[in-house]
Amino acid sequence: MSGHSKWATIKRKKGDLDAKRGKTFTKIIRELIIAAKKGGGSVDSNAYLRTIVLKAKAVNMPNDNIKRAIQRGTGELEGATYEETTYEGYGPAGVAVLVSASTDNKNRTSADIRTIFSKSGGNLGESGCVAWMFDKKGLIVIPKTNATEDALMELVLDLGADDMQVMDNEYDVLTTPENFEKVKAGIDAKKIVYDSAEVTMVPKNYIKLAGSQAKSMLTLLENLEDNDDVGNVYANFDISDEEMSKIQ
Repeated sequence: MSGHSKWATIKRKKGDLDAKRGKTFTKIIRELIIAAKKGGGSVDSNAYLRTIVLKAKAVNMPNDNIKRAIQRGTGELEGATYEETTYEGYGPAGVAVLVSASTDNKNRTSADIRTIFSKSGGNLGESGCVAWMFDKKGLIVIPKTNATEDALMELVLDLGADDMQVMDNEYDVLTTPENFEKVKAGIDAKKIVYDSAEVTMVPKNYIKLAGSQAKSMLTLLENLEDNDDVGNVYANFDISDEEMSKIQ
């Protein structure tokens, strides 16, 4: 299983989404503000904003919250101004870690991220040190119990997907960012239920972890995601299900 998919599965198992719903809303609101600031407040003409609105609705964010965040981004409402920034570094065993953040104080955020890396067995690197190890892709994760391989493969390729990877318990449908919405809409039309659907950064290769290195890697990612300024964390690790059961 890919590092990204594994991490998504881990978060679902731990129930982080429900436990930290307030924090999840805060992070998505920042993304909405930035998206509206960059491309305008119309979901029809701003594809990036449209993607974030779908993300907000997936976690049941009230429409009023979404509307106010967009209005803050377009300047119709006053509020803090956020800017996007990316941090790159390494975890245990040289795992590549890519962190996307939104902040109103870069100095504070940079110091916080550096501290998290150093205290969790990793180190913050220079800009560009690991970004080349990831590709921006649409990723739709579908449990195997919800579709048959051949039928799903035919469907998603006809819709314009780049690839479908068969994992232990799921199918990972990969698309270009431009084709993501079309493929997702086609899957929705067939009423195929998926675990997650988003435009993300997919690693080009993976580093297998076990024992203390696996545990340290998960701690690093948990601490990064717990930071209010951090929106998303991507890493090219792989931990076997057997190893995960030992850690949990």
